[in-house]
Amino acid sequence: MGDKANAHPGAAGRATAADHPASVRNVVLVGHSGSGKTTLVEALALTAGAVNRAGRVEDGGTVSDYDEIEHRQQRSVQLSLVPVEWDGIKVNILDTPGYADFVGELRAGLRAADAALFVVSASDGVDGSTRMVWEECAAVGMPRAIVVTHLEAARADYEEMTRICAEAFGGDDPDAVLPLYLPLHGPQAPDGHAPVTGLIGLLSQKLFDYSTGERKESDPDPERLPLIEEARNRLIEGIISESEDETLMDRYLGGESIDVKTLIDDLERAVARGVFFPVLAAAPAADGARQGLGTVELLELVTRGFPTPLEREAPRVTTVDGKPRELKLCDPDGPLVAEVVKTASDPYVGRVSLVRVFSGTLRPDATVHVSGHGLADRGHEDHDVDERIGALSAPFGKQQRTLTHCIAGDLASVAKLSRAETGDTLSAKDDPLLMEPWQMPDPLLPLAIQAHSKADEDKLSQGLSRLVAEDPTMRLEQNQDTHQVVLWCLGEAHADVALERLRSRYGVQVDVIGHKVSLRETFADKSAGRGRHVKQSGGHGQYAICEIEVEPLPGGSGIEFVDKVVGGAVPRQFIPSVEKGVRAQAAKGVAAGHPLVDIRVTLLDGKAHSVDSSDAAFQTAGALALREAAADAKIHLLEPVAEVTVLVGDDYVGAVMSDLSGRRGRVLGTEQTTGARTLVRAEVPEIEIGRYAVDLRSLSHGTARFNRRYARHEPMPPQISERIREQERAAS
Repeated sequence: MGDKANAHPGAAGRATAADHPASVRNVVLVGHSGSGKTTLVEALALTAGAVNRAGRVEDGGTVSDYDEIEHRQQRSVQLSLVPVEWDGIKVNILDTPGYADFVGELRAGLRAADAALFVVSASDGVDGSTRMVWEECAAVGMPRAIVVTHLEAARADYEEMTRICAEAFGGDDPDAVLPLYLPLHGPQAPDGHAPVTGLIGLLSQKLFDYSTGERKESDPDPERLPLIEEARNRLIEGIISESEDETLMDRYLGGESIDVKTLIDDLERAVARGVFFPVLAAAPAADGARQGLGTVELLELVTRGFPTPLEREAPRVTTVDGKPRELKLCDPDGPLVAEVVKTASDPYVGRVSLVRVFSGTLRPDATVHVSGHGLADRGHEDHDVDERIGALSAPFGKQQRTLTHCIAGDLASVAKLSRAETGDTLSAKDDPLLMEPWQMPDPLLPLAIQAHSKADEDKLSQGLSRLVAEDPTMRLEQNQDTHQVVLWCLGEAHADVALERLRSRYGVQVDVIGHKVSLRETFADKSAGRGRHVKQSGGHGQYAICEIEVEPLPGGSGIEFVDKVVGGAVPRQFIPSVEKGVRAQAAKGVAAGHPLVDIRVTLLDGKAHSVDSSDAAFQTAGALALREAAADAKIHLLEPVAEVTVLVGDDYVGAVMSDLSGRRGRVLGTEQTTGARTLVRAEVPEIEIGRYAVDLRSLSHGTARFNRRYARHEPMPPQISERIREQERAAS
């Protein structure tokens, strides 16, 4: 790695198709918004020779955050791939958004990668959401390393930051999280801040000076070596404790000097196995400089310490009908199995799919089978279709650089997959297979929208279907009760991006309207009604009379219709007509226009005419009878209640429970979980949690998560019910 005697220069820029999985590294950058991930990607691309100056590709433009929405919002909102080459290794760098609303893009990046670089700011520390992602990676054994950025900040303290990282990420073994380098500071500025100008390797005891804008290696002054002795000894012990050579610790404790090459080899193996997590430092290159501080060391860590795709266990694969299928791990000659990890629309080439190949080799113009199963709850219907793919390319900023093929372990952009959506599996058309989809967060913030104009209305459906095809963390709902089109998102920023994409990509302008929950009505007590529909206007008239009794039933009972007519007062053929009329009126509501539920309607008596009675007449009479019964009864307005589970850090449990109570919630209990977190269970009216996704994030500083599911409808408190009715009357 960077501790080796010689630096390895970057290849000259253009990423090509890899020829063997061993020559590929897939690494995802993880960190909170503002930690410096995108700046780090550009610095790595510059060091690798892929750009001609910081952040610029050869033909202009930045290597990431090139989307117009990202420019306007001044933050990453989507997953981007930047392929570079270093020492003969193709490195696919996946830059992910740090803002919580775009965690779906982060999960896609984790799926496509084999290792993760956690980027933390020396001035901001480690936030709760970054810790939670670290735990997700730990659960699947993903190798990780930490990169400390913003060393130039006045409050930056690298040594303190490494201690914080060990505490945050080390768990029961803080010695598994240790720095590989210590910073070298230049002359102190007038404000008292001494900039970091180089690094000293703890293993090699070599000095790497970046002060001239290019990495220069030398032996340090002898007086520096005692300053790093304590950190060096701790690092050596940390590496040896994870060594597969069980005799190494005994030899070290016995006073034997362990060869640096042996230590580095053991370090690389421990990193690849996901049991040791080195801390490094990085900073962008100054204007005109060729290399940013620490970028060479990072690239060497990635190429030598991170695992190849051959070392990653592939996700579970089945046939399209669910039968397990065993595959040889990452075999370029095996059956084709690839996954769409991102879908985007390009105004010139149409839909572009970013694909990770897990088995086989993907080639241009091939016909593949596209399978998408298991996302029906997000508005993605199951599908199995054959499609001919277009060109393969390596994305680089706004440019797409043509590839001849994409082998197992590599990533590529695929053009002209018109039916493929994010999460879909690509396989051979004569051997269709299906990969188990990765876990995606539930969208819990509702956004009710309507077309701004008639022209927008004509394009709205197609625009929304394309939007959810690109982003499975959105869910499209056509609510049959409220007659609203609802786009469920992860947060306000996620919603803003969705609206902007509708406008700029698909030319659809929409208006955001107030989201309505599905209310119901029911009878509070027993009541009776008489429906009389008698009309004579020449020719056949209309004659139907029925008498009913209505009584409430327990929640969830629906509508029960009982016939107790005696003596043929209502002819048998018209009894179903009365029921049909009652049910039709119940669907329309009897008080505030909401569906009527949980009642028993008993038909007691009625009258008919031998000529003028008809099916339609008795339907009308049934509806009139129900309305009359409602006029003399107290009608409850029922609201939906959700069962809510909140996973929150112990420090915020009290605040969360108090907030739920303030939302008319009933806390059902708590359960202690791992990682100093508590699971809070409660029942809360849905009308009170429309913006809970936003409010909970603020309340818990972004560290809590929640889920909700419909439990039942129950009576709304009278004062709130009256307020709702007044609002509905005003709106009408």
